[in-house]
Formats: sequence, C-alpha cells, structure tokens
Amino acid sequence: MRLHRNLTYAVIDSIRDVFNEDMYAGKAVEQALRRDKRWGSRDRKFVAETIYDIIRWKRLYAEIAEVSEPFTRPNLWRLFSVWCVLRGIELPDWSQIEPTPSRRIKGRFDELSKIRKFKESIPDWIDEIGVKELGEKIWTKEIASLNIQAEVILRTNTLKTTKEALQAKLLEEGIETVILPKHPDAIKLVERANVFRTEAFKLGWFEVQDASSQLVAAYLDVQPGMKVIDTCAGAGGKTLHLAALMQNKGQLIAMDIYESKLRKLKVRAKRGGIHNVTLKTIDSTKPIKKLHDKADRVLIDAPCSGLGVLRRNPDSKWKLQPEFLDNIRKTQQEILCSYSKMVKPGGKLVYATCSVLPSENQDQVTQFLATNKEFTFVSDKKILASESGYDGFYMALLERKTK
Repeated sequence: MRLHRNLTYAVIDSIRDVFNEDMYAGKAVEQALRRDKRWGSRDRKFVAETIYDIIRWKRLYAEIAEVSEPFTRPNLWRLFSVWCVLRGIELPDWSQIEPTPSRRIKGRFDELSKIRKFKESIPDWIDEIGVKELGEKIWTKEIASLNIQAEVILRTNTLKTTKEALQAKLLEEGIETVILPKHPDAIKLVERANVFRTEAFKLGWFEVQDASSQLVAAYLDVQPGMKVIDTCAGAGGKTLHLAALMQNKGQLIAMDIYESKLRKLKVRAKRGGIHNVTLKTIDSTKPIKKLHDKADRVLIDAPCSGLGVLRRNPDSKWKLQPEFLDNIRKTQQEILCSYSKMVKPGGKLVYATCSVLPSENQDQVTQFLATNKEFTFVSDKKILASESGYDGFYMALLERKTK
C-alpha cells in the first residue's frame, strides 16, 4: 500500500482535533472527507478508517511510541508510524516521519498485548469497572468485541418497502447486502459504502441503525392506534421504527431536552413518509405533567455511558470520566421515576440503554421497582457485543398495574 500525502495529512489533522481539541470523531471524519472532492471511495475509506483506528488504539499506540498528551505534531506522526508498522505498511521517506525502529515497535506490541488495558486500549478506570460489574472472563471477551469495527446495518422502512425490494434497489447501485435472520427489518452491507448517497436513502427506504438498537422499539409491543411516547428521542432512530411498527396509525410523541435533535428528527420523518409523530421539547416539567396517565406505551431510551457502542464511538472512552458515570446513574433513576408517570394504568414501559454495565441497567430497574409498587417487571434482555456480534444493549419491559 502506497501512502499519499494529502490523505495522510487529513488523518494527522483529524486525530489532532480529536485528541487535543476534544472534537467528536464523527465530526472530525465528516470534516476530513470534505477536504477534497476529487477523492474516490478508496481514498475516503482510507481516511475514515485510519482516523477511527488510531483513535480506537490511542493508548496502545502512545505507549509503544512513548508519547503522551497533549500530542505535539511530531507525536501525532509517531502514532501514525506505529499504525503503519503494525499493519505492514511501508513508511515513505517524508521529512515528518522519523527513523522508525520497526522491530522494537513489534516487540513492544507483543509485550503490551499481555496486559488487557493496553491490549484493548482502555483507561484504567473503565477496565476496573468492567471487571467489577461483569467479572474478569466476560469483560475480557466484551471489551475485545467492542474494539472490532462496527458493521453497517440498515433498518428497512416497512412503510415504504420490503427488505427484498431494498436489497434489489441497493444492488442496482452496486451495494451488496445480506439479511439478518433474527432481526425482522435488518440488512447488513457486505462491504462498507456511503449509503447516504443512494437513491434508496433519498426515497426514505431505510435508516442506518445497529441490529441491537433495532430490537428496542419492537420490545415495547406497540400496536397501530396506540398513544406512544418516546421520551429521550434524540434524532429519532427508535421513534421512526416505532412509527413503522404502528403503521403510521395512532399518536406518537417524540420528546427530548434538545430541540436541535428534534429538528433532525423532523427531517428524517418527512423523508420516511411518517406523519403520526408530534415533537415536544422538554424545557420544563410541564410537558411531562400534561401527559401523566395518558400513554399506552412509553419508551425511555435513557442517557448512559455508551459503553455498549464503543465500536462505533471509540472516542467516547477517552472523553468519559468516572464522575460522569456516577452522575448519569442518578439521572437515569430520576428520569425513570419521572417519565414513568406518563404510563396509564395497564400500559407498558421499556427502559433501555446502550450500556453493558448492570449498574446502569438491571440495577436501575430493581431500584425503581422497589419504590414504585404500581409497576411490575415483565422481562428484560441483556445484549453483549461478545455474544451478539452487534452493539451492547439493555432493555427491560415493565407494566403498570390497573387500578
């Protein structure tokens, strides 16, 4: 593989922005891919995947390169050189690249691969809490799985098409996919591609959504004609799925504290042909109180550590802090206690997170049920990346007793 200066410079600038300027990886990649319109799909693939790769393995590469944050520009080049050596890529004779001891790099890699926190490139505190909550054996498998690049999974918009028709349409555009048998509306790309440029996307035939995430809306057991509330809707991935499951019938209310996210949901809903969604910003306690005892179904896709989705958000492990985890657990319980009041007697609620930690998942449900006797536990689903091959997720179905 021959390295090109303009592509490599884009990678160096992007990892600098993520590591030193606290930019989100997704934003950095998006910004990098706009640098040169002449880049082909192979160039874009190299830039995006290399950025994510170096971010994912930052701790391991920094230890091998003997550099520390904040990274100087020469430090960033040393990280890149380590990446090249470990992938068998010949380093060019550029002024930015120092003499690189390939044998020593490989030897150091072998040494550090015996220590999990370096091998899996994670902060000490995350490694410690993973062991504490999941146990040594499960955590070792889980963190290894969470370091594997996420595959591209699409959710078919059944309001507009079928899986088979979507597959055929994408194949016409040169994108091959396979069906996932255990996920009713999911198809997986055989090779990564920019699906947002396809005609199928413009027609609203699909949304990009991980296979595990696609299980959440179905777990809520919605039916056409119901009144359903998605309380932490964000940009609306699960809201749109709920609308499809409801066949565009009934009332679906998407709520969030961020109006900017709901604006994105509005655009996505229009593209998807969805017209039973009402958007509400949670700017006080009033929107919640007005809906007390009104909903047949409530989804609480709670804010969390995001440790179940490190495969697609590898930068989050460097941004997370122990105090955030303490605070988010309190927030989760507050949200569960507050938003559950919107469920009417006989109605159901799903509490979900994209975390693999029991303290954010089943422990929160247990605590809630201990103080909210009007709810009963129906079932839950714990999804580990190491077992499913997809994102780590948790979902619990609760039912409110009839009066």
